[in-house]
Amino acid sequence: MPRLAPLFVFLLSVGAAHGGEHWPGWRGPTGMGVSDEKYLPLEWDGKTGKNILWKAPLLPSDKVHADQNQSSPIVWGDRVFVTVSYWPPGEPGASATGGKSATGGKGVAKPYPEHHVLCFRAKDGQQLWDRAVEPGPWKLTDLRGGYTALTPACDGKHIFALFGSSVLAAFDMDGKQLWRQAITPHFFDVALGTSPVVFRDTVIVVCDQIAGNKASCVKAFDAQTGALRWEQKRPKVDWAHSTPTLAEVNGKPQLLVATANGPQGLDPSSGAVIWSLPHSGRVGDTVSPVYRDGRLYVDSGRGGTGIAVDILGKPDGPKAQLAWTVKAVPSGFSSPALVGERLYRLHSPGTLTCWKWATGEEVFKERLAGSESAVSPFTTPEGRIYFASAGKSFVVQEGAKLEVLAVNELNDPSRASPAVAGGRIYLKGGRWLFCVGKK
Repeated sequence: MPRLAPLFVFLLSVGAAHGGEHWPGWRGPTGMGVSDEKYLPLEWDGKTGKNILWKAPLLPSDKVHADQNQSSPIVWGDRVFVTVSYWPPGEPGASATGGKSATGGKGVAKPYPEHHVLCFRAKDGQQLWDRAVEPGPWKLTDLRGGYTALTPACDGKHIFALFGSSVLAAFDMDGKQLWRQAITPHFFDVALGTSPVVFRDTVIVVCDQIAGNKASCVKAFDAQTGALRWEQKRPKVDWAHSTPTLAEVNGKPQLLVATANGPQGLDPSSGAVIWSLPHSGRVGDTVSPVYRDGRLYVDSGRGGTGIAVDILGKPDGPKAQLAWTVKAVPSGFSSPALVGERLYRLHSPGTLTCWKWATGEEVFKERLAGSESAVSPFTTPEGRIYFASAGKSFVVQEGAKLEVLAVNELNDPSRASPAVAGGRIYLKGGRWLFCVGKK
């Protein structure tokens, strides 16, 4: 089986630490949901407690009005970090499950929800600290995405938390706030949906916004001070919610960005465009690209075309060309998984499609009834694919036919994706943070 993903990405981001101890940001060390953990539990159960090592409350009480809280947990060594937002009891705000305000309709929720960064001890779930972040300048009028769709990131010294009110804050590992930066302007579509990415001593935020405002840009902030290191304006780029993938391409680091106008490769030290492939159909929205050996794949997440792109090293500079196309990928906000010679994509209505990585030819399309198509999977060295959430989870064996190894239920559904570190799986639900491990 070919290698799953370059470890170079992890080394660039956080230094030469062992990847199995950390899950430092959106989709882990590689940004593509690749875990080096072997023999993780196949089965767990919320009712019997099977392989549930601990669960910890995310909210101060069951009376608060929770935000959508789609952000995923991250792990650094013996600590687990999550972000949550909620309105205190008695205040109008968002319901826990819908896009409407507690008072009905899409009207402005008043006041802002409280923004919080929580830290838990990995071994037993004890909460070590809870820090509030002052909301940013953007008050949402449509709560479908919510204020907490963004997964935090960590470099071993700092935790970077980005919230939908358009504010980025940094904390040290003990919970001291080091700096706070408002992200302006903020002409995002519905919500801010792209998670921060750590590159060396900076934290990068892709701010692609509604094209008519000509405000799209990429910003990089100094990890220690929060000072703006650089900003690359991109006024012709339309909005997207995709988190970019940091990878090694042709021997150099690239930030692979799924824009609405077509995928691009950016220099993560400046934001300059290295290559781009304009595309007439929207292929950048919610999905993060997956990449291996010169080829990436991405689709919109809202239905439409999926494309594989070959990034070629040329004497006069990198070029990109279309490798293959899938004309109709149904909607599904999750990102794909690449295992061996096959690409796996979960989409609505609870359906898993598998394509050949070399050609895009469909291998199978099968139902995973009850799965959450907004949750992104992770893979393991044994070829297992975990479509895991705090609701209903499926563990699938990589292969030319669908082989379901286990179906598990925690009964606390959410759209948060899993984190994996130290032989454990961390699942963020609507009310609880779960730690799954072998008992």
